[in-house]
Amino acid sequence: MKNLITFIFLFMSISLSGVGQDRPLKIGIAGLTHSHVHWIFGSEKKGDIEIVGIAETNKELAQRYADQYGFSMSIVYDSLEELLAEKAPEGVTAFGSIYEHLAIVEKCAPKGIHVMVEKPLAVNMDHGKKMEALAKKHGIHLLTNYETTWYPTNHEAYDMVKNDSVIGDIRKIVVRDGHKGPKKIGVDSEFLEWLTDPKLNGGGAIIDFGCYGVNLSTWLMDGRRPDKVTAVTKQLQPENNPKVDDEAIIILEYDQAVAIVQGSWNWPIGRKDMEIYGLDGVVYSDSRNDLRVRISEGYDGYDEKKYHLEDRKEPFDDPFAMFAAVINDEVTLEPYSLSSLENNMLVVEILDAAIRSADEGRTVEMDEE
Repeated sequence: MKNLITFIFLFMSISLSGVGQDRPLKIGIAGLTHSHVHWIFGSEKKGDIEIVGIAETNKELAQRYADQYGFSMSIVYDSLEELLAEKAPEGVTAFGSIYEHLAIVEKCAPKGIHVMVEKPLAVNMDHGKKMEALAKKHGIHLLTNYETTWYPTNHEAYDMVKNDSVIGDIRKIVVRDGHKGPKKIGVDSEFLEWLTDPKLNGGGAIIDFGCYGVNLSTWLMDGRRPDKVTAVTKQLQPENNPKVDDEAIIILEYDQAVAIVQGSWNWPIGRKDMEIYGLDGVVYSDSRNDLRVRISEGYDGYDEKKYHLEDRKEPFDDPFAMFAAVINDEVTLEPYSLSSLENNMLVVEILDAAIRSADEGRTVEMDEE
């Protein structure tokens, strides 16, 4: 009888454990002014997450999303505090201004609620350090989401370069990101208002698109801090971006390599691409799914192979599936991986140095930081 009772207890424990792991993760959304929020509404139907509440004071904006995605306005709260108290989400995703990220972590971390923010992690290192300290003190996951994290081409490029040594040691990384500019492409007025505000966004294109290349370079360089940072910013559309830069070039100097990051609101055609140059060749991550590899032959010859890649397998194809998997201990983020806190603290540190470099017209040595 004792053995039978033990067996029943173990069976129930395993069964209940399985039920807990299979249910969607309860997610709260902090803010709707960041247009990337469309992504999470589209992802919910996959079943990894359940949106249990939204904190947004702009009810007209919330109603627009409710009409589009069919959720009830009863789950929209005036404040994040109310949402947390009423719904007790396991994770919160931030879709407001970058400046608001700190306040969200301040409210969530003490309650043990995990947070994912849209890129970059913070507007500056002061905010970043406070967020990092809160995450570590309260043992929460604090992830940063970039669109390019989910590109299969970037991960294939990483494997080719870092694991398979297809092109030899890295000598140069070139990353280009951006579009015609937020006003020109017609982003929502609520998004445009803070995206072009130097306090709420931390800067213009140098922040909005410079962060992508710094994130990828930090990953490829195994989390090494560059020795020097040099940046140039310009305002080429003063009529559209009167308070912030819209053109940025950031140069990161490492001991045996350089990274050139071009973030712009002036590209005539939107782009998110990367080139990795090694001793023996180059990998071109041309888009989300298209990749090329050229191996050097003589002076200017090369052998080229082209690849069209399928999206990665779940949860590595979607930020919110990944967020759920990390919280459920199904996936462990490697240090300095793209979404990790370590990588994104360094991203903020480098962006701070880049802004100072551009403002002061000089190269900033990272030892100064």
